[in-house]
Amino acid sequence: MESFVVPLMWLVVIVASIPVVLWLLRRTPVGAGAASGVGRTVGVLPLSGTHRIVTVEVGSGEDRRWLVLGLTPSSVQTLHVMPPQQQEGGSEARPAAFGDVLSRMMGRGGDNRHAR
Repeated sequence: MESFVVPLMWLVVIVASIPVVLWLLRRTPVGAGAASGVGRTVGVLPLSGTHRIVTVEVGSGEDRRWLVLGLTPSSVQTLHVMPPQQQEGGSEARPAAFGDVLSRMMGRGGDNRHAR
């Protein structure tokens, strides 16, 4: 009988400690990194129901970079790394549309989103 009680007690201790560990992790710098404004989404371009291209800004100050990422259900791949683009109208301006930024980078101009 004793051989059954000890493993059962360990199981209860481990299962009960999971919420405590998660609560502590959220309050450490490792767990709080995502919520502290280290990164932000600049733009999203859906390619299909499950595939998209996302531009995210990471870092702060002089170390800021924009990452152009290809997202699929099974992977995330860095397509391009570039310095952050200037936004017109000050810091409260809305970020430029991803299609406009991509068109400018490819040298096609900025206002031909609907042209094919």
